[in-house]
Amino acid sequence: MSTDPNAPKLVKLIMALRRDGIHDTRVLAAMERVPREKFAPQSYKHLAYENQSLPLGLGQTLSQPFVVAKMSQELALKPNSRVLEVGTGSGYQAAILAHLSQRVTSIERIPELHHSARARLLSLEIYNTDLHLGDGFLGWPSGAPYDGIILTCAPDSVPQELFAQLAIGGRLVAPVGNQNDRQSLKVYTRKSETKLSAKTLGLVQFVPMLGGLSS
Repeated sequence: MSTDPNAPKLVKLIMALRRDGIHDTRVLAAMERVPREKFAPQSYKHLAYENQSLPLGLGQTLSQPFVVAKMSQELALKPNSRVLEVGTGSGYQAAILAHLSQRVTSIERIPELHHSARARLLSLEIYNTDLHLGDGFLGWPSGAPYDGIILTCAPDSVPQELFAQLAIGGRLVAPVGNQNDRQSLKVYTRKSETKLSAKTLGLVQFVPMLGGLSS
C-alpha cells in the first residue's frame, strides 16, 4: 500500500480527468507521474491535486489539471515529437510534455520563474527540456520546426512567427482573445505551407501574453 498521502487525491483527480474526457493514456500516465505538489507554492501544496488553478505570484498561475491535460491531449504528441511551449511558469506543463515527447523547448519572460522552473525540473531528473528567457511572441526559431506548439498565456491573436515555426501536420494549442478575462481555446493544424485549419474547444481563463522580458 502506498504511504504517499497524496495518492488518494491523485487517484481521485485521474478519475475526474477520465470522466471529463481525457482519454489519451499517455497523457493520463504523465499526469500520474509528475508530482504537481512540487510545482505549487508552499501555502497551496495541500490543494495540488484539486482540479483548480493555483496562484504562483508575479501575476502568474499554475493551470488547472484538466486544462493542462486537455491541451496536452489536443497536441496529439508522439514519443519523437519536438514541442515549443510559450510561458514556462512553474514548469509543470513542460514536465508533462517532457513525458510525452522527445524534446521540449520552453520560453519564459520572467527571470524568477525561468530559474525556479529549471531547478525544479532538474530536481525531478527531467532532462529533455530546454528552457530559455525570451519573448514568446518570437518563439524560438533555432529549434523549429516543432510538431507541437502550446501557449500557456493568452494573446489577442496568435503571432505569425509561431505559425511559421509549426511543422506541416503539427498542432498549435492556445487560448486566444481576452474578453471579460476569458478566452477561446483554439487548436490550429498546419495542413501545408500555406493552409491552417482551426477549431474552438470552449472557454478558458489564462493570464495575458506579454512581450519582452520582465525587469
